[in-house]
Amino acid sequence: MDRIAMLKTFVVVANEGSFTRAADRLNTSNQLISKYVAQLEKHLDVRLFNRTTRKIHLTEAGQQCLLHANNILESVNDMEGQLGLLNTQAKGVLHVSAPVSFSTLHLSSALAAFQHAHPSVSVNLQLNDRKVDVVDEGLDVAIRAGYLANSALVAKKITTLNLALCAAPAYLEKYGTPSHPSELNPEHYLEYSYVNYDSDGSELMKALKTNAQKVTPKLIANNGEVLTNVAIHGDGYVLQPTFITGDALRRGELFSILEDYVPQAISLYAVYPHRKLVSNKLRVFIDFLCAYFEDTPYWDKPLNEPIQKR
Repeated sequence: MDRIAMLKTFVVVANEGSFTRAADRLNTSNQLISKYVAQLEKHLDVRLFNRTTRKIHLTEAGQQCLLHANNILESVNDMEGQLGLLNTQAKGVLHVSAPVSFSTLHLSSALAAFQHAHPSVSVNLQLNDRKVDVVDEGLDVAIRAGYLANSALVAKKITTLNLALCAAPAYLEKYGTPSHPSELNPEHYLEYSYVNYDSDGSELMKALKTNAQKVTPKLIANNGEVLTNVAIHGDGYVLQPTFITGDALRRGELFSILEDYVPQAISLYAVYPHRKLVSNKLRVFIDFLCAYFEDTPYWDKPLNEPIQKR
């Protein structure tokens, strides 16, 4: 007596509301469908369906059975999947969303190394700095920076992202080096479009928010590289992660200012839908990124040239 087959048949009949439609869906005969349901009813010693000439309806016992049957079948599927992962090579298409600047500067190199290590996995990468809906857009995973609040998603930390408030030497020579956030000129602020001022209670974030409300920032852009390049030309000050500003700081094209007031580091996460079973391709991808970037990423590790401070 195949109890799993009986439960699967019962669930399909209940969902379809018809023995005939269940037979079509399972590509089998009405007789076999009826046989499995009858065997299950006999085994449980209850009637699962009330039958009329036109329709079938779950009995109270049938409703209870359906609830438990779904849970049992889900557990069986999870078990089969987990055991299968032990001997299954990572393969298939991985749909990924990631921030633009991080992808062009750093993720692209990581992807090249990943695909060399896992040639059977193809990556469909979508670049976007907005927080996309992972489920609605059919993504396997989104790479996100900052603070996460959606409990419907699972977040695995990839690395730490430090922030730096920067200005060019020419700008600081002309306007002076501020010693407090209140001394920042509102007219010279280069604002990132998706900045969340309320995510951090620091004096700097409060000052930047106030400045942006007082005066329209000198430049507003949804790309950190653009803002950083404008700052390098001496046209204002910018708050960006060091994965963008690090090279310019080391070359002396930018100076780090107000370091005692810069918000605490944020995290870069791999975010994916909550599910009991994580595909092998997703698991190896996330593990690879964590190992590649480490908790202290390479762009923040000491080099021959120190980061310029002012």
